[in-house]
Amino acid sequence: MSISRGTKIVLSLFAIVAFAFIYIPLGVILINSFSVDRSLTWPPSGFTTEWWGKAVDNEGVRDALVTSIGVAIVATLIALVLGTLLALALGRYRFFGRESLSLLVVLPIALPGIVTGIALNNVFTSFLGGLTIWTLIIGHSTFCIVVVYNNAIARIRRLGGNVEEASADLGAGAWRTFVSITFPLMRSALIAGAILAFGLSFDEIIVTTFTAGPGVTTLPIWIYQNLFRPNQAPIVNVVAAALVVVSILPIYVAQRFSNADENGGGIL
Repeated sequence: MSISRGTKIVLSLFAIVAFAFIYIPLGVILINSFSVDRSLTWPPSGFTTEWWGKAVDNEGVRDALVTSIGVAIVATLIALVLGTLLALALGRYRFFGRESLSLLVVLPIALPGIVTGIALNNVFTSFLGGLTIWTLIIGHSTFCIVVVYNNAIARIRRLGGNVEEASADLGAGAWRTFVSITFPLMRSALIAGAILAFGLSFDEIIVTTFTAGPGVTTLPIWIYQNLFRPNQAPIVNVVAAALVVVSILPIYVAQRFSNADENGGGIL
């Protein structure tokens, strides 16, 4: 179906406005991170790299960064194991309640974050003795599993079962078939899912607010807590700018894996 020239122009204008609405504020944050001003002013009266050095030396930033990385790594590992197992079970076998289970798996990422956060908070505080760093990891794992599961189930459905059946016909057991056949064919999808899950966990703030224990501060929480403190404004700009730049990397790498698979190649 052909599209008229006028429709193309209108769609292009809408796309430009949407991208401008998203990326211009991010650009302002990046520019402000080099501003000499202590307050959020525009345009900056001058530029300096002083605040980047102070952000690196800030103990609160370093501790929050370590916490964010640690939580994201553990949550991603949990998501990799559980998400892959769920995808294999739901993608390869038919049983009663299969569709309902599939819905329950993807529900945490479909619900508003505040709903998930409040629900988890009620469970942790009422039945599990309160909030700790482990409740934060469990909270992040709930939506990280969805990312890994979606990638894995899509790959399993695309592969079909012929190769695995051929492996079984040749005498290979279930574990040998998984290690030698299934996993290599799923590897890039799992890596892409793990990278996206890590990035999602690293940036999460809403669920973190409701599931983090006392004294547990991730980088997004640190930004939120210091956002309106005048003396911290320049450092907050630096941390936010760095977070934006770093967050681009998981998306880029995951897209490279996806594109490699579509083109019939591979990165690994």
